[in-house]
Amino acid sequence: MQLNLSGHHLDITSAIRQHTSDKLSKIKHHFDNVMNVNMILEVQKDIQTAEATIHVSGADLFAKAQSNDMYVSIDQLINKLDSQIIKHKEKLHNHRA
Repeated sequence: MQLNLSGHHLDITSAIRQHTSDKLSKIKHHFDNVMNVNMILEVQKDIQTAEATIHVSGADLFAKAQSNDMYVSIDQLINKLDSQIIKHKEKLHNHRA
């Protein structure tokens, strides 16, 4: 899995990078065919925004989360992406059966 992490008005620290990669392992646990993850972290005044696009075999999934804390935004984003991955995986299995 390739992770592209970029920040707008934010320096990507090693702690943020480590937190993000740890949380993305949850997605990889549910679905092994994750090819590419593009994540953008952005700060606008008091709002911390995290958005990501995941390229998997057969689909591109997008999610966005906002809060007052970047780590909370990343956690919410990963939860949204995880539910989308599970739904995509169920579609693939239902289609084959």
